[in-house]
Amino acid sequence: MADRRQEPASDDGSASRTPDAHRASARHTVRLAVVIGALGVVFGDIGTSPIYTLQTVFNPGDPHPVPVSTENVYGVVSLVFWSVMIIVTVTYVLLAMRADNDGEGGIMALITLLRRWSSQRGRRAAVVLAALGIFGASLFFGDSMITPAISVLSAVEGLKVVEPTLEDAVVPITAVIIVILFLVQRRGTAAVGRVFGPVMIAWFVAIGTCGGAGIADHPDILKALSPTYALGFLFGHWGTAFFALAAVVLAVTGAEALYADMGHFGRRAITRGWLFLVLPACVLSYLGQGALILDDPDNISSPFFLLVPDWGRWPMVVLATAATVIASQAVITGAYSVASQAAQLGYLPRLRIAHTSESTIGQIYVPWINWLLMVSVLTLVFAFRSSAALAYAFGMAVTGTITITTLLFFYVARAKWGTPRWLLGIGAGVLLFVDLLFVAANMTKLVHGAWLPLLIGLTAFTVMTTWQRGREMVTAERARAEGPLPEFIDDLRSGEASTLQVPGTAVFLNRGKETTPLAMRANVEHNHVRHEQVVILALQTDPVPRVPADQRVVVDDLGYADDGIIHVTARFGYMETPDVPGLLAMLDPAATEGPLQLDQASYFLSKIELRRGKAPTMAPWRKRLFIATSYITADAAEYFSLPRDRTVIMGSHIEV
Repeated sequence: MADRRQEPASDDGSASRTPDAHRASARHTVRLAVVIGALGVVFGDIGTSPIYTLQTVFNPGDPHPVPVSTENVYGVVSLVFWSVMIIVTVTYVLLAMRADNDGEGGIMALITLLRRWSSQRGRRAAVVLAALGIFGASLFFGDSMITPAISVLSAVEGLKVVEPTLEDAVVPITAVIIVILFLVQRRGTAAVGRVFGPVMIAWFVAIGTCGGAGIADHPDILKALSPTYALGFLFGHWGTAFFALAAVVLAVTGAEALYADMGHFGRRAITRGWLFLVLPACVLSYLGQGALILDDPDNISSPFFLLVPDWGRWPMVVLATAATVIASQAVITGAYSVASQAAQLGYLPRLRIAHTSESTIGQIYVPWINWLLMVSVLTLVFAFRSSAALAYAFGMAVTGTITITTLLFFYVARAKWGTPRWLLGIGAGVLLFVDLLFVAANMTKLVHGAWLPLLIGLTAFTVMTTWQRGREMVTAERARAEGPLPEFIDDLRSGEASTLQVPGTAVFLNRGKETTPLAMRANVEHNHVRHEQVVILALQTDPVPRVPADQRVVVDDLGYADDGIIHVTARFGYMETPDVPGLLAMLDPAATEGPLQLDQASYFLSKIELRRGKAPTMAPWRKRLFIATSYITADAAEYFSLPRDRTVIMGSHIEV
């Protein structure tokens, strides 16, 4: 009735459709909010690339400089435009984002899909590609170290344009901003997330407007949108264009973020944000900067800031700094997510993780990764001291990750969708040719900084694969020490193991249902006691982001329905944090042989001390690395949300 009073009925019955119109309007508002949120998180890195891309291409200090000429400017701007279209729009937005793992994207999602297929089908190619994917994820750690350094440096360098006397203050100001950025990470992005989107909208409108003004002064630059200029520059001036690709690739930095953040915002929101705002704004900025360089070759010193009118340069420096901080925030959060997922999949030790948002599961804080990144970023700022010097290192990390993602995607397309081989051959051939061309160009900068992300990637890859291998060895050795669980239960049942039954509930965390928890065996064999109710809990991480509630728990009475001993298998996704007390509270008392006394329950953990043995299981240096890596393992009681005053830790040692 209220709707009809507010809007009188019309002859065509439109009043009867008003509730539907309101619902449609509400859905539209929600979609708009998601798009704005995506603009504030997803596009920060790629959206700030115009600050330094063309400046780096024409940098006279480059070991392979690109001469400033009308033909070269048209060629470079065209090459930038078509690189963005091929790599970002085609590879990521149109193709890669269609391959998801239960809604989650990114290279780690592709790895979990490959691992699942390799375990089901035993395909050696899937295992090899999964290992390659781990190296791609390792390169992302290098990206997450370089991005804050080059992004904030490039923004603060705008001070040199506004006031040249402030040149010496660029590095100290950058360092202060970075320290503050990492200090506030523990608070999470939830509190400031609402302003990220509007800030980035203002950023894209500003750079698009300035670019449009530059184009108006030199409209002929629009001819650079034709692919003939890119192809003519690439093949007509091969020697110059090939080396220029090492800087052109900076225009696509942050492309992986579009894919990695798909689970938080959805493919549709990211696609709309990219096609309707981010892409046009960036293209206008690149074209405007090209026009500015054509007017005066001296503008190559800082074409982005020189494109801004004198009265607007101070506000632009402030806005650019805010945008680069947001870009850094996004990639730092991405590093947290990659580290968390790697730990869940067994490639890193269990890390302490804090969720900083009640509404957004992806907003997490990983202290160990945070401080490692802060030290690394500050080291890069003081070592390289300029965005141009860091650009050579940046490109290598980006091209490596993009190439590996493209390769994994086409394998997924064949294995998951059965795409015809001939079609895959054409698509993969073209896209991988472009990717590998960028990789080859960046390899020429190896001695000028491109070695850095490769070193970081190789280091992270070695740590992750060593941890995975060592973890498998420790699990096998631990299984031998624990002994079969069915035999242990039978001994308790038959009375061969003389024990005194005490009241209360004991929860023993274990790796599976086949072996006996070390803490439980020690309790029976040495203390000669067992609790009235015993829960053996195995926490299983599945290669999916989240597990549905109805598939979370499986309860097994282990063959006896009246002995008070049950086994519970709890499944979690790699993006979920286990809460053991909360999980147990959800169990049906009928399935647990009576209600569990959780208020007074005791939790038992088995702590393993690792020692380097003489067995030729791994190289000695890898054994030392594995043991050293184990020291960053998070406290199990905190990780599983166990009440510390009722948690008992019992230790043993294993040689590796």
